[in-house]
Amino acid sequence: MSVKTEGSSNYEYVTARVRSRRAKLFDADDYRKLVRMGPSEIARFMEDTEYETEMNALGARHSGVDLIEYALNRNLSKHFDDLLTWADGSLYEYIANYLRKFDAWNVKTVIRGIYTDAPREEVEDDLIRTGEFAGATLDRLLEATSIEDATEALSGTIFGDALEDAYEDFESADVLVPLENAVDRAFFAHLLDDVGQPEPDTPNALYREFLEAEIDFRNLRNALRIARSGADIDPGEYFIDGGRLFGGEELRQLASNPDELVTAIRESSYGNDLTEALDELENAESLIGFEHALNSALLEYSEKLSNRYPLSICPVLSYVLAKEREIENIRAIARGREAGIPVDEIEEELVQ
Repeated sequence: MSVKTEGSSNYEYVTARVRSRRAKLFDADDYRKLVRMGPSEIARFMEDTEYETEMNALGARHSGVDLIEYALNRNLSKHFDDLLTWADGSLYEYIANYLRKFDAWNVKTVIRGIYTDAPREEVEDDLIRTGEFAGATLDRLLEATSIEDATEALSGTIFGDALEDAYEDFESADVLVPLENAVDRAFFAHLLDDVGQPEPDTPNALYREFLEAEIDFRNLRNALRIARSGADIDPGEYFIDGGRLFGGEELRQLASNPDELVTAIRESSYGNDLTEALDELENAESLIGFEHALNSALLEYSEKLSNRYPLSICPVLSYVLAKEREIENIRAIARGREAGIPVDEIEEELVQ
């Protein structure tokens, strides 16, 4: 990434560009069309959308669901690189640091690939090339043949120490939760250290509020995953500091009781803003449904912040989440149709 931290932040320009991009995201009607198509029809549909460039560039080497997935990743990188091209001053810094979430994504993608013995080519095609890591860092990661090697390759980065600390738990439990959560914790710790404790009603304060909400919902999701995995892992040990909703001990107690968890959220500072999403949480019958409802709740909260503070970092970060949602939904539809999953089940998988 180039550095553009001099001069004033251009919130009005960037948020206007973001509103334009957001208006082009797929809507419910698009998803209803896609879930009734086969993979080849989905690919043709995407060729007539803003994914045209990526579909055409990759069509000679890939087909079907592979073509769709790789085009999605490349398009995501393009859009988020555009955000950095537009932004100036401290706004650029905020966006650049937040996009390090894709460094975290790439680290976890490589670790999962090693864990499942996936071919290097498949892992490389799944990387999202936006964030701070240069090509050399990603190449070193891809050359790792063990998770220990990958951890060593990340020494000196923001993820190195956290992964080293979690490695023993990974070895003893033989599940990826300790490593993946260590990556998330390192990412959020880096962000919060960077933003500090800002004065109220400032751009930094809004940025921190957004991050705190994302941490809260990430903690909820991870606690439930750990509780349902059956592994002998204490959810409190992998709690991400920095949120406002729960402390580690409280989350440990609530992790195995979704009903109490929803009640606690209703009584929290998020309750009034998230009534509809919380109704979805209460009605979710499975962990997957619960996680989708949590994702919807975070999106709803980010949109409310954006509406309240239209000339701030919030609309940009809300757009990042919404674009990620589109990518995940299209991917879920393509995979589901390839696997022959019924339309109604695929629709339940989508985050709206």
